Amino acid sequence: MERFNIPLINDNITQEDKQVLADFILSSNRFTNGPKVKEFEAAWSSWLGVKYSVMVNSGASANYITMAITREMKGQKGEIIVPPIGWVSDVASVINTSFKPVFVDVDKETMAISCENIKNAINENTKAIVLVHALGFDGLNEEIIRLAKKNDLLLIEDCCESHGAEHGNKKVGTLGDMSCFSFYFGHHITTIEGGMVCTNDYKIYQLARLFRSHGMTREVDKKTHESYYEAGLNPLFTFGVPGYNMRSTELNAVLGLQQIKRLDYNISCRKDNLSTWLNSLDKDIFFTDFNLQGNSSFALPLILKEANSLLLKQICRTLEEEGVEYRLGTAGGGNQARQPYLKNYEFRISGNLNNADFIHENSLYIGNHTELSEKQIVSLCQKLNRRP
Repeated sequence: MERFNIPLINDNITQEDKQVLADFILSSNRFTNGPKVKEFEAAWSSWLGVKYSVMVNSGASANYITMAITREMKGQKGEIIVPPIGWVSDVASVINTSFKPVFVDVDKETMAISCENIKNAINENTKAIVLVHALGFDGLNEEIIRLAKKNDLLLIEDCCESHGAEHGNKKVGTLGDMSCFSFYFGHHITTIEGGMVCTNDYKIYQLARLFRSHGMTREVDKKTHESYYEAGLNPLFTFGVPGYNMRSTELNAVLGLQQIKRLDYNISCRKDNLSTWLNSLDKDIFFTDFNLQGNSSFALPLILKEANSLLLKQICRTLEEEGVEYRLGTAGGGNQARQPYLKNYEFRISGNLNNADFIHENSLYIGNHTELSEKQIVSLCQKLNRRP
């Protein structure tokens, strides 16, 4: 296995974490979705500032559940506005729930879809907006929130890379109709695999619980879902929606409860690292004018100021010589609209994707984590700043 001087992520499961897991295994007889999952859901809701959270087995599963809820609330056909810069499941979940993804371009300053581009893409078929807070930047603004409400569109925040990022005095993931979080190994907090669907809407909360567990009505408040009950059916095995099995385990929740204790510290370190990174890069070579207000920094972005394939190759060589792990194209490998999985499915591009294409062809990111030192970051930037 290749060893890096600066890996994408440090070994973020500590010996103490492992001991807590071992103690739980030796003292418990239940490991499927149970009381520890509920405890972590409550702790996460309190930390985030929402009424309801539903733990699932991955951030991608959270994407799928939000789309299934959209289909349940808005009908089985229509268009979903999506970003080209994000993760594959932001788009694949749209396709696999029979919606048409509509790509709109991003702003470089936030790497998120812009209000003007969203506005130009809305038509009578639009059902929802998926807004990704990419790499820990706050991608929201008040105009987007108002635009969604004015057009009766569900606003779904993908916060899988932005735990603790803030919009005004609230954390991202609390301002839309529902939000998604990932607790994958490389993120601000990990449960190894895991995710969360969050909302302040009780109906959405109940639907998320239904879709998480096969659509079984015994999972939810019967009073709010009486229409799902039919005479002659066993109430323990009545399925109100075409659900999934996306439940988490008690083990994942135990690790989440342990890791949430140091989440704020992790976020603070990542923010400081991003500040050092951007202040140390040559602003004549690299784009550094990101909107840093409220960021929580998932990774350290490197975007050329001007297109230059030879320079990008030199930068990659420098990173490899220095033992720095990196990913080309930033989140998800760049522009999702250029990926081959779309070839057999219907999608639409509204306007152009010039910024997404530029990011795809002229950027990368390196890891950001608590063990990175200011000295390491400054030294690396000095090497990257060397002109060919």
